[in-house]
Amino acid sequence: MMEGVFLLGASMPDLSVFQYNAVDNIFSMTVATMGAAALFLYMSRAHVDPEYRPALLVSGLVVSIACYHYFMIRHSWHGAYSLADGGYKGTGAAFNDFYRYADWILTVPLLMVELVAVLRLQASKASSLLTRLVVAAALMIALGYPGEVISDPERWTERVIWGGLSSIPFFYILYVLWTELTKSLDSQPPAARKLLEIARLVILITWAVYPIAYALGGTPEALAAKSGQADAASAVVGANGVVGLQIGYAIADMTAKAGFGVLIYLIAKAKSSKSGEASLAAA
Repeated sequence: MMEGVFLLGASMPDLSVFQYNAVDNIFSMTVATMGAAALFLYMSRAHVDPEYRPALLVSGLVVSIACYHYFMIRHSWHGAYSLADGGYKGTGAAFNDFYRYADWILTVPLLMVELVAVLRLQASKASSLLTRLVVAAALMIALGYPGEVISDPERWTERVIWGGLSSIPFFYILYVLWTELTKSLDSQPPAARKLLEIARLVILITWAVYPIAYALGGTPEALAAKSGQADAASAVVGANGVVGLQIGYAIADMTAKAGFGVLIYLIAKAKSSKSGEASLAAA
């Protein structure tokens, strides 16, 4: 099957019932998690000071967009497979990987916006930081996608090259976020400092899952399984890699968007005057 067919999608390997359902269930869980997080964030805006409400609004938009895209991803997953001979075989319809990258191109820059918004940095510094982060995020996603849709094992080196190029802005974003969050700690209220330290670790640990998942789905065995060129033994290994990629991405997205959104709310709540007044009253 020609590689060009999968410009907006990817061929998929045959899966066992367990493998197929594992991915389907994690997609279902991701849709529910993103939807629930959106409701929580929109309804929680009244509990923080007005200057922090934009951060929660943007965070709510992030998970709303992700909820829609994961609904479409799951729909595409259903269309790519049919149950036959005790397992799941490809229907001939490509699994649409573009939904996930379309989601990332929208939500990753917005994640940068919500973080900068809740930090309440000086306008000039915030503008410079956002510009650098958004440009780097766009480059990271644009460079990763051409490698993601490769399903020919003979093009494994090409996939590695695209992954390596995508890693340059990826590590730049992590470096900038880590250093800027560290610098901002002294200027934050004591109640928010611990939460920001947690946010720093969440970003580092969660984002580390993405290149691992990318690598799992891009081994020679995984590419051979996707293209139908694998023998019986390597097909199982390859299918596990593809399943690991889908599950890894979904778990990372839930943590990086819904989990991080709740953390943004807690930071905004800790920095709000209402929270401070309540603490004084309790004392």
